[in-house]
Amino acid sequence: MNDSSDSTGYRVLARKYRPRGFDELIGQEALVRTLSNAIAAGRVAHAFVLTGVRGVGKTTTARIIARALNCIGADGTGGATVDPCGVCEHCLSIAEDRHVDVIEMDAASRTGIDDIRELIEGVRYRPVSARYKVYIIDEVHMLSRQAFNGLLKTLEEPPDHVIFVFATTEIRKVPVTVLSRCQRFDLRRIDREQLVQHFKMVAGKEAVEIEDEAVDIIARAADGSVRDGLSLLDQAIALSGGQVSAGQVRDMLGLADRGAVFDLFDSVMSGNIAAALERFRTMYRDGVDPIVVLQDLMELTHWLTRVKVAPDLVKEPGVPEEERVRGARMSQDLSMPALTRCWQMLLKGLGEAQIAPAPLAAGEMILVRLAYATDLPPPAELVAQARNEAQPTAVTPKPAPEAPPMPQRPTTSATAAVAQERELAPEPVMDPDPTAHAELVTAPLPILQSFDSVVALFEEKREGILTTHLRQDVHLVHFAPGRIEFRPGPHAPRDLANRIGRSLSDWTQERWVVSVSDAEGDATLAEKAQKAESQRFAEADQHPLVNAVKEAFPGAKVTRVIDRSSQGSDKS
Repeated sequence: MNDSSDSTGYRVLARKYRPRGFDELIGQEALVRTLSNAIAAGRVAHAFVLTGVRGVGKTTTARIIARALNCIGADGTGGATVDPCGVCEHCLSIAEDRHVDVIEMDAASRTGIDDIRELIEGVRYRPVSARYKVYIIDEVHMLSRQAFNGLLKTLEEPPDHVIFVFATTEIRKVPVTVLSRCQRFDLRRIDREQLVQHFKMVAGKEAVEIEDEAVDIIARAADGSVRDGLSLLDQAIALSGGQVSAGQVRDMLGLADRGAVFDLFDSVMSGNIAAALERFRTMYRDGVDPIVVLQDLMELTHWLTRVKVAPDLVKEPGVPEEERVRGARMSQDLSMPALTRCWQMLLKGLGEAQIAPAPLAAGEMILVRLAYATDLPPPAELVAQARNEAQPTAVTPKPAPEAPPMPQRPTTSATAAVAQERELAPEPVMDPDPTAHAELVTAPLPILQSFDSVVALFEEKREGILTTHLRQDVHLVHFAPGRIEFRPGPHAPRDLANRIGRSLSDWTQERWVVSVSDAEGDATLAEKAQKAESQRFAEADQHPLVNAVKEAFPGAKVTRVIDRSSQGSDKS
């Protein structure tokens, strides 16, 4: 795997340890087995599409396919093989990106139909020296619709000497018509354990001492990408000078110490907000991004929830000591409603902190909310409490006056049974004031004799939107109790008449017919009110006292008119 052919300068680890054959690919066993069997059996497809997240080996796999198909062996007489020799002219030139018959195209920079036409023109010519002409198109999802259409016919029936290999991170953006003409391989994320072993191997070959915790942090930050992890390892080696510690890697990535995250989470969930804020400030002073702290808290919440539902997770190999010991204990102390509520609040708070002008302040407010939420009872108890409070209290009836004793008479068994049933049956609760009940039942329904009373009823029912439309968008044409006809304004909704009629019928228990007319109708209530206000200002402006004030104070104007008589005050 170590590429030492270039001795003129330093090569980054991501290029230096790029796999040269199928046996060096890690974490892609299904892909390796399928391609190896296809090459060994001579059943190689004419087009492949490789998809996966960045850095899992899509372009590297495409080059390995090109080498496997064009390798001629060390003696120059070999054929296509699953184990490229790595020493023949084709293997060397493909590894150095200079083979004339292996054409790599970046679809992110060459997206148009003209680029595809140029590619298609070269398809009909046979390879110059290799067995197959291989076209590797990276980020194929960036091609335009016209470019995809221009490629379809050639992709369906290419010449026997042409192999297409597409690589993409956005498989959903590739047309189905293209996918149906290719063999698809989904390259999965590399497991953290495999990344840890791979990085340890690379560090050993580079003669670098690295702590196990540091390797675990790098593997976790790589998020399943070998290239990203090797880039981080390269940066850590340059930072440390040959001895990489977990603290150096944590400072380099701006991460918080795992124990500090546990301490912060413990303080928050125990309601000790003062200690939590102090720890949060300390982590911030140490250079940790508040957003990263919130993400670490979310990750810890997720881990504790998993341990809560599946306690055997702590026994799996590769689980750090901190998460195995403290995680198991904390998951037992916390309830599932508390963990799920913590997750929801952190998820919402993370979005707020990412757009907040001061992430530190936003993070502190999130911690405060979490700490005070720990005092809340579980949702099930809140629901039960609400139901209990909603139960109607029993009304104890007033004792009825004692009736005079009835003369006793002999009873049969039947009458005795009826009497017993009457004694066991609950007595009906009598209304102490039947006249009040009668008045409540026979209360008169609202009588609407004018359009103004209709608007007042909607305002009383707190129908704010409909009240606004009635005042501003209704030109009344005809009104009678039970019937309204109006011309709607330009901003009135289409179903305004139906909504008005349905509401009035429900409230008055009478049928109301509300219809739309093309007649001009009156001005809206808002227009009438504005006209009346303008008239009041005009009359006030012509008042002798106002004119005298305007003469004494040039530039003065009337800004408000108050009707003193309507306020019930004396005119003075």
